Amino acid sequence: MQVSEYTRYDATGLAELVRTGQVSPAEVHAAGRQAVESVDGELNALVGELFEKPLEADATGPFGGVPFGIKDLVLHADGVPQRAGSRLLGPGVPYPHDTALMRRFRGAGLAAVGLTATPEFGFNASTESVANGPTRNPWDTSRSPGGSSGGSAALVAARALPVAHANDGGGSIRIPAAASGLVGLKPSRGRVTVAPDYSDPLLGLGVEFAVTRTVRDAAGLLDAVHGSEPGDRYLLPRPVTTFLDAVRTPARPLRIAVSTTAPSGVPVEAACVAAVAAAVDALEHAGHTVEEAAPDYDVAAFDEANLNAWCSFLADGAYGAAAALGVRLGPDVLEHTTLACAEYGATLTALDLYAVDRVVNATTRALAGFLSGYDVWLTPTTAAPNTAIGHLDADDPSLDARGWYDRIFTFAPFTALANVTGVPAVSVPGTPSPEGWPVGVQLVGRYGAEETLLGLAALLEEALPWEDRRPAVVAR
Repeated sequence: MQVSEYTRYDATGLAELVRTGQVSPAEVHAAGRQAVESVDGELNALVGELFEKPLEADATGPFGGVPFGIKDLVLHADGVPQRAGSRLLGPGVPYPHDTALMRRFRGAGLAAVGLTATPEFGFNASTESVANGPTRNPWDTSRSPGGSSGGSAALVAARALPVAHANDGGGSIRIPAAASGLVGLKPSRGRVTVAPDYSDPLLGLGVEFAVTRTVRDAAGLLDAVHGSEPGDRYLLPRPVTTFLDAVRTPARPLRIAVSTTAPSGVPVEAACVAAVAAAVDALEHAGHTVEEAAPDYDVAAFDEANLNAWCSFLADGAYGAAAALGVRLGPDVLEHTTLACAEYGATLTALDLYAVDRVVNATTRALAGFLSGYDVWLTPTTAAPNTAIGHLDADDPSLDARGWYDRIFTFAPFTALANVTGVPAVSVPGTPSPEGWPVGVQLVGRYGAEETLLGLAALLEEALPWEDRRPAVVAR
């Protein structure tokens, strides 16, 4: 298989070639390896080298023979060192087991070929770190592919990998999907297991899944990996149909709210507003009712609670790792804003975290009440198509914890609400910016209603197709 042929197929298409005997898994992986090596020098999306050989996976799974990348954060494979984008962890800490989701990815047939870059501990809407350097956007290498799943997004957008692991604690699947022209589904809290290492990562904000180029890949992969493990905190009912069937079946007429005004009031660039307008036209043409509306909640209280959730998470991770490794926290092992956030997080009390929980409850109920009147809420994914490399510099000595939080969520003011409330959300490519950059539009749904979002995403994929768009840096 030539790389030029490999890049024409999404994960579903590659798996079909393997299943029908038109190509062997070894041939696909050889092409995939060449594809990754052809772009990583420009993109810096890998952490370290490609694995000597792909990790073992079930060749009979629905994605048997398909190359895959593991984001260097939270998800881990037995014996593979993890660095979390930080100098604190040195060459990486290997885990003695697969996470449950890693087992499911293997069972789906996805054979991991390497680790993909993340910013330090994932708290950045760009993927650039002192430990790994900046990851670059294949559409414009002076720009960021977003974060924190930017390494995965850059390789999938450059067609070097058809699909890659990603996770999302404030938009980290959807932001890089938007900046890189991909499909980024953040499932409902509890839809995808986080066993055995977590019950509610990041106080419930963190969710695991992937970035893909097509909606059918997102749906098929969710079919393959969703569901709980014994001891999980959440047990969601199985969908009435498969997620892949939801993509294939036209959605019933839906009532959709739309807003292009950021809840925080930060400016939203015209290209992001225009992408939402084009999506509205496509949805109305398909028979859906769209009207301007947005949920009403206490934005200031939300931001304070979100900041405290993140900083307590960073304090736990940084101080815990330092104690385990016998390392003293300081600027030689942590970036300035990570250290500032961890130090602030360490001052929070039990009362502060109970206050976070009260805000989470109030915000969740406000959004649920809003979505009882609408099936879906449509927004831009981000307030700008992307950021320049260096704009979100986590080692900026001028920023304290709140200053860093505000800088991140000025760029991404629409995404964190779905994390705090646990509802599903998906970013899909909208109409490009005047520069030709990808622009994402976000669909937010009711808790547990991924099939509704996937059905609408498939509609937009057909009405405003993006599969034939190619970035400047593409695997060869």
